[in-house]
Parts: sequence; structure tokens; C-alpha cells
Amino acid sequence: MSVKALRLTNVALVVKPAGKLYEPQLETRQLRDLAEGEVLIRITAAAFNHRDLWILKNQYPGIAVGSVFGSDACGTIINSSVSDDPLLHKRVFIAPMTGWYSSPDGPESRFGIVGGGSFPSLGTMQQFAIVKRTEVVIALPEYLSDEEGAAWPLAGVTAWRAVFTKANVLAGQNVLITGIGGGVALTALQLCIAKGANVYVTSGSQIKIQKAKALGARQGFDYTNASWTRSLKKLLESEGKVLDSVIDSAGGSISSQITPLLKPGGVIVCYGMTASPTIPFSMREVLKNIELKGSTMGSLSELKAATEFMAEHQIRPVVESVLPGLEKAQDGFEKMRSGKQFGKIVVRVDRPVSKL
Repeated sequence: MSVKALRLTNVALVVKPAGKLYEPQLETRQLRDLAEGEVLIRITAAAFNHRDLWILKNQYPGIAVGSVFGSDACGTIINSSVSDDPLLHKRVFIAPMTGWYSSPDGPESRFGIVGGGSFPSLGTMQQFAIVKRTEVVIALPEYLSDEEGAAWPLAGVTAWRAVFTKANVLAGQNVLITGIGGGVALTALQLCIAKGANVYVTSGSQIKIQKAKALGARQGFDYTNASWTRSLKKLLESEGKVLDSVIDSAGGSISSQITPLLKPGGVIVCYGMTASPTIPFSMREVLKNIELKGSTMGSLSELKAATEFMAEHQIRPVVESVLPGLEKAQDGFEKMRSGKQFGKIVVRVDRPVSKL
């Protein structure tokens, strides 16, 4: 049966101009027929990422007017151009990127992150999505809810690459994760805990620190306190430990702050720069053989490995809140603006839509 024969219309949250900035608007579109190798997914839940907010602020490259917001989603395949598709009627993830399949070094072809841009043209904040069969990763682990499934892909692959491909975290090692509360940092915490590492975290919120400790962090430190590194150093010395690695999202002075606490040959992995677009790296780090590694997203094979690890250890992505329908998407943007969330903000897409 073709999509056209199903006569489906699709409500999507699209990027529209608003002066020098952008705004989200609901738009109804007619679905096209499936091409060879494509599947049709009825999306049940989609998750916000900070890149969605950066698009509104016109602070992200490659923004395309009329494109659909959203990089993360799960849903059910309801039609496939592939004969006897084993994933038909199964819940699945949608890969949040394209062009990167298995290389540990970087994308093999033109790379793009799903949502809000001209490449790829796909976005997840819509009722239905037509995607290439190769961009559907695996069936959603049965123990996960749709909301948890939507919260997983982008944070999962980004955290996996930072923690294991780059930092090579092992059981018994000591890891510092900065800026706990965001989706990637929380996923990194869960991965490290499941691996058997000792994890320390930073945040500007004591509430977030306490929640991180409830998830398994050994201790947390308020980075707004100028003496936080001294407090961490004192704790590590009392336990006879040094840090093996740092998983960082802030950039800025992280190397100068943390190098005295890292073992010789320790690793700093940076997957974001929310504090500063640069990281000073001095002769002190060189003489200590400190490694500074950049890490961005990850490959399809890394996402599959991360998902298998998640299922093996029954990890549940942290969901901060669930919004009932695409018309409530503005609430999601406001929650991200506040910076108070602990975990992912998810919108249930399979709800009746009125207006934004």
C-alpha cells in the first residue's frame, strides 16, 4: 500500500523567520509516496535538544526556513517499501544524523544532524516521518517507554563516543563529568556507572547535584564556587585517587582547572563549549602528557553499540518532563531557556493537535 493511498496528512513543527531570529509554527502537509528503500514512521514522541533553541536564536549553521524541528524521536513503522520488512509495526529509533556509519575517526561522507536544516531534510517533530530504511537503527528495547526512547538517540551516541571511544573509560576508573543535568552529561553518568567507574560531577545547582548522586555519582561540586576544584582535590586525596578522565561540555578554563587533579596521561574530552569557544592548553599539560580530545556526535555503529549496552544494563534515559502535543512545543523551548531542566524534555506527538 502506498502512502498516497493512505491519504495521510502530516502536522509538523517547522522553522519560520521572525525578524533576525526564528520561531516554531505548526504546518499541515500532505505526505508523499515512499521511494525505494524508505519506510513510514508514525512518530509517538520526540525530544528537544539545545540545538533547537540555538536555531531559534539564529546561532546554528545551515538553518533552513520550512524545515522541521527535532533530532530525536521514536515511533512505529507503519509502512515499508522493503518487502517483508521485519521492523514493520515495530517501535524504532530514528538515527539523529546521516553520513557517518562506522569510521572511528569521523563521517565517511557529507554529515548532517537531523532537524532544522537543509541537510538532511528530515526533522522529528512531526506526526509522520519518511526515512531511509538505513536510518532506522533498531527496534526500541521493550522495557523503555516511548518518551524514554525519544530521549535516547542523540544524547546516547554523543555520550557513548565521549565516554568510550574517546576517554576509554574502564571499570574502577575515576571520571569527572561537568555540567550535570543536560541529556548528554546525564547519559555519560549512566554509562560510566554501568561500566563500574567512579563518577564525580559539577553543576551550578545543588538540586541537580543531589539528583545526580541519586543516580550513582559519588559526589558533586558547585562550579559557581571558586574553590570547587580544591574541594574535589581534597576528596580525591582522602580516597587515594586521581582523575583518569574528564567529560566536559563547557570548554574555557577546564584544562587549567583540572590538570592538577588528572593522572599523568589523563584525558579531557570536550563535546561542547557552553562557557567559552576556546580551551587554553599550556606546557604544563604537555609535560604531564595530558590528552585533549574533541568529540562530536558519533557514528551509526556507535549508536547501535550504545543501544545494546543500554539494553544490557537496563539503563533508562532521564526524562525531565513530557509535553502533551506539538502545540505545547513552545513550553519546551521556554524550559530550555531557563536552564533548570534535569534530563530531556519530550513532547508526545501522537496527541490531537489544535494550534501553537
